[in-house]
Amino acid sequence: MPLLTFAVEEFIHWRFGIVGVVSLGLLSFGLRAKNATAAGAGSIMLALLLHSASV
Repeated sequence: MPLLTFAVEEFIHWRFGIVGVVSLGLLSFGLRAKNATAAGAGSIMLALLLHSASV
């Protein structure tokens, strides 16, 4: 499992840069800490990055 997590994090870093890593960090922190604000902010940031990459 840690290898899969590392691979996903490296792909996000390669594709979206530091903003992608920060958003993934916010999302994972929010989910682990059960903090809806952090999870929501991270998921919105990732959604915006994914949308801008597809356009």
